[in-house]
Amino acid sequence: MSLLSIFGSAILPVVGMAALGYVLGRAKDVDVDPLNTTVVYVLAPALVFHSVATTDLSGATLAGIAAGVTAFTVVMTVLAEGVGRLVGVREPILSALVLVSVFSNSGNYGIPLSAFAFGPTGRSTAVIFLTTQSVLVYTVGVYIAARSGSDDWTEGLRRVFTVPLVYAVAAALAGRELGVLPAEGSTLMETVGMLGNASIPLMLIILGIELARTDYGATLRTVGTATVLKMAVAPVVAVGVLAAGAAAGAGLENRTVARVFVLEASTPSAVTPLILLIEFGDSTPVDGVTVSEFASTVVLVTTLVSLPALTLLISLLQSGVL
Repeated sequence: MSLLSIFGSAILPVVGMAALGYVLGRAKDVDVDPLNTTVVYVLAPALVFHSVATTDLSGATLAGIAAGVTAFTVVMTVLAEGVGRLVGVREPILSALVLVSVFSNSGNYGIPLSAFAFGPTGRSTAVIFLTTQSVLVYTVGVYIAARSGSDDWTEGLRRVFTVPLVYAVAAALAGRELGVLPAEGSTLMETVGMLGNASIPLMLIILGIELARTDYGATLRTVGTATVLKMAVAPVVAVGVLAAGAAAGAGLENRTVARVFVLEASTPSAVTPLILLIEFGDSTPVDGVTVSEFASTVVLVTTLVSLPALTLLISLLQSGVL
């Protein structure tokens, strides 16, 4: 496929729905909290449950994705921390740099993108990636955010148990193992699938609204390092994690799953670190820039950079070069 056709089939639908949210966010004072609550507590768990319950991926593959996400997070955390210190980034911006470099927008952006680019297997892989990352962001992520601010980083451990995605995956895996899931074509599973499908456009609309509210004027000069780490280094690390797993005999045998893993790791910075930094971080400005301004600007810049970058990456992945 040409780059133009890949952009039209995989990137443009994502951009189009997010653009609707952006225009809506500019035109109206939309309260995203109820929308977020609906996605987090109803639609996304339905998407996760249905995807895991009906996927053809084996239990070993699902475990391999989770292990890969964990390894990727560890390596990227060490790299971002080291690079940040090397170039002289100070706290609390250092913690913000690590968070926005490590955690991908694997939900609002990644799930629709993977579904458009790689079909049902792409969506199932993206769901497991998101679920594993959700656990890590509310443990490792909260600790990183809080180390320069609040001392109560253990709040992240408690929050893990409030993430519905975790329970949705557990229920679907248990149901598969015990053979008690409703038939895929049953009314119940069709209803759950319908709820889950509704989460995809709503996620993108929420993303667009959030980007419309981003205040990035004075901070553009500060986000170069984070942008390079997120959009250039992260894909290389993801490929390296897969190669290391294969060398150790624990690689992802399904090539489509492996490619979606790289794609998910390469998506722009997630909005969640911004939320964690506001709640747990130190709001003291560094050179006139606060952590929230820094993080929100990185989200916007990496999202814009991702349009051509991910078009090229999907071309490489679909052609089998990666």
